[in-house]
Amino acid sequence: MRRSGETIEDVSSVVAGPPPQPVVVLVAAGTDVVHKPFVLGDAPLLVGRVGAVGDGVELDDDRVSRQHASIERRNRQWVIRDLGSRNGTFLDGERLAGDSQASGDRVLRVGHSVLLLLEDGRGHDTPPMDEDGAVVGPELARIYEEVRRHAAAPTLLIHGESGSGKELAARLYHDAGPRANGPFVAVNCAAIPEGVAERLLFGAKKGAFSGATDAVGYVQSADGGTLFLDEVAELDAAVQAKLLRVLETREVIPVGAAAGVKVDVGIVAATHRDLRVAVAERRFRDDLYYRMARPACVLPALRARRADIPRIVAREIASVDRKLAPHSKLIETCCARPWPGNVRELRHAVHEAAGAAQAAGRDVVRPEDLPARAGLPVRERAPGMTTQSRSSAPPQPAPAPPTEITREQVTKALAAAGGNVSAAARALGLHRTQLYRMMERFGIGKDPSSTG
Repeated sequence: MRRSGETIEDVSSVVAGPPPQPVVVLVAAGTDVVHKPFVLGDAPLLVGRVGAVGDGVELDDDRVSRQHASIERRNRQWVIRDLGSRNGTFLDGERLAGDSQASGDRVLRVGHSVLLLLEDGRGHDTPPMDEDGAVVGPELARIYEEVRRHAAAPTLLIHGESGSGKELAARLYHDAGPRANGPFVAVNCAAIPEGVAERLLFGAKKGAFSGATDAVGYVQSADGGTLFLDEVAELDAAVQAKLLRVLETREVIPVGAAAGVKVDVGIVAATHRDLRVAVAERRFRDDLYYRMARPACVLPALRARRADIPRIVAREIASVDRKLAPHSKLIETCCARPWPGNVRELRHAVHEAAGAAQAAGRDVVRPEDLPARAGLPVRERAPGMTTQSRSSAPPQPAPAPPTEITREQVTKALAAAGGNVSAAARALGLHRTQLYRMMERFGIGKDPSSTG
């Protein structure tokens, strides 16, 4: 049975192992990002100054009282109590008055220290790791292990919200599979102009249409490697039919060709949509869906792996200037917000915040440096737009590149990547086609020294 709130129909298989065990994790001590877990016992877990709380959470923090607060689990609820502290105890940014009960993952700040209250503490005995450009805590590590396990399969379907790292998971499938030495070709289906998807994906023969020349499509370009089709639900019906044929016959027929060309390609399809709903609404072919629905993995949203957030924040700030450091309240704010745009949104917002602190001549990045409404829920609909008008509206074009990325950031990323647009795009949290559009707008060539 689908749990309340789930929107994806193909959830990952349950990973065998110990049942979830609540844990408290210290993630920020002053301007230092740390990862120190504390397992709850039968007695309340005390939080206070070093030497004052025994085997509790001892903090070397001059704004923390000797016995500052207590944390316990009662009837699957967190019970947090301020013990008469001098500077207060803050739960999700709000100062506590007396006892407070809460469920789910929560953010607790005492003084200049930030703790996460996590309902599932499996794997949090070790800190998140950096892996191929991603911060990987236990929640993401469990999914990555699934991806590696399925790397030999001819197809993999990845579900995940926008910005959750679907391309990184696809690259993991490629690197762990039998075609690792072949090419990795990434295609954003939502960004392909209408009417040319068939030619771009499957290629064309000279004379197939007016002005046509022999052209190799993305599928043939990925021969011997992996084709990553991001936002596969955006493909039109005719292209879906030809993609199904590629999956079934392992050959591609270019536009205007009389015979197919054999290809050996692993195909990773990714979507943030519920494909079963798309099938029911006849926007996605049922035969294609059933052909690639298994194996499937679901990437966790950033709000489901909050312990990764402090490290992402610290790393993004350091990318601007290693002299900068995050204030504990910045870590608290970032951990408490839902970040509907996931890692991509968080990185962009923190990058801008670091730039703001730097411009103000400060070494510490504070929450007020974040862009307005960064990480907060997007309004469900615009004023005056009814549910009916929203459901009947035509599909929207692919979103424009984030406006907070500056020309200087683009040139620096290209320079650091040696002019490699794909690598620069990954560093900026963009798709390659988005970066190309930015480069065109800013008048930037692949060689940053050629910019005007």
